Amino acid sequence: MTTSTVKILVVDDEPPIRKLLRVGLSTQDYTILEASNAKTAIEIVETCPPDLILLDLGLPDIPGNELLRKWRDEGMTLPVVILSSRTDEAGIVKALETGADDYVTKPFGMNELVARIRVALRHRLQQQGEKPVFHTGDLSVDLVKRIVRLGDKEVKLSPKEYGILRILVQHAGKVLTHRFILDQIWGGATDVQYLRVYVRQLRQKIEQTPDQPRYILTETGVGYRLSEPE
Repeated sequence: MTTSTVKILVVDDEPPIRKLLRVGLSTQDYTILEASNAKTAIEIVETCPPDLILLDLGLPDIPGNELLRKWRDEGMTLPVVILSSRTDEAGIVKALETGADDYVTKPFGMNELVARIRVALRHRLQQQGEKPVFHTGDLSVDLVKRIVRLGDKEVKLSPKEYGILRILVQHAGKVLTHRFILDQIWGGATDVQYLRVYVRQLRQKIEQTPDQPRYILTETGVGYRLSEPE
């Protein structure tokens, strides 16, 4: 799929935002569809399905989270990237748990948005399962042999540390909420502080500068993201 064949539906009630996205994304050869409310967005998805949706949470007729839930409940699998204000962490977390693929906060840089779009599209195209060996920078993770290396040195991880890293590797480039990781590793019945402790331990083992991580990135108030393969 080349960018010129990719249709992106922008769902936002602010004309300046839609214009910004139309102009900025058109330079990347994406085809842009626009909707100023949920009703129009629903009609476009039904009649001219896009390849990806950029969805504002603050729509005038139906809240963005409710629209996303409706689509996911109906079985729609199109990738959805949320557009949100910087102060709406709760809305972002709710959207990710409802089935959003990623998010960007307003005001956003076009380069950041394009990167998020590419990650979301790539995740939806990866239907062959996990790649056996993941590489980013000096970090490599062999998902079959369960071997983690930093350069030529093997890194010994506890089962919980490896479990967290494995989940991040499986979704590299995509933000994972605290709750999602807790559900996967602890079955959900654990305080988020446990996760923070293990992530800190994990960073001590795989990051050259743990306080300025290169691999495991914090999404403040939301969760964590593993840097994409290089």
